[in-house]
Amino acid sequence: MRKGIFLDRDGVLNESLIIEGLPYPPKVVSEVVICKHVKESLDQARNNGFELVVVSNQPDVARGKLKSEQVQVINEHLAQELNLKHFYTCFHDDPDNCECRKPKPGLLLQAARDLRIDLNQSFMIGDRWRDVEAGNKAGCISYFIDYNYEEARPIEPYFSVSSLQEAIEHIVRNYSDPIYR
Repeated sequence: MRKGIFLDRDGVLNESLIIEGLPYPPKVVSEVVICKHVKESLDQARNNGFELVVVSNQPDVARGKLKSEQVQVINEHLAQELNLKHFYTCFHDDPDNCECRKPKPGLLLQAARDLRIDLNQSFMIGDRWRDVEAGNKAGCISYFIDYNYEEARPIEPYFSVSSLQEAIEHIVRNYSDPIYR
């Protein structure tokens, strides 16, 4: 079994578009701005034996504001730019009550099955309460990148950090041993 780091996409890998204090995903590749130090941080995680998996809610597809093909183009761009292989995406909205939409852990559970990841040796890094809750429900240690959005905050337990870089440095420093808990 592998150890993994599950990554939300918008706000973690690439900057979210902030409108009236709330984060929104880019709609086209030209709006994608990769966050500072992401490439180096992902390399550091890989070099320490972590499998990297992007798990992303994209409800604008269900809301008719975005096509799944647009999301896929952005995912492919990030895959190429950041050397990422694994993307698990939920296109549903809350009323769909699916198992894959975070805060439910369905995306993480599916990725863990597919990629043979030990969730108890793994981490979730996100910038919204839904990410933290999904990680906790899946049995991961969760990290919350706190951008002070004007929305609900996660419920503990989680580590609060200011960036992906800070989260990965903490993970590598504290959990790089083969079995840490």
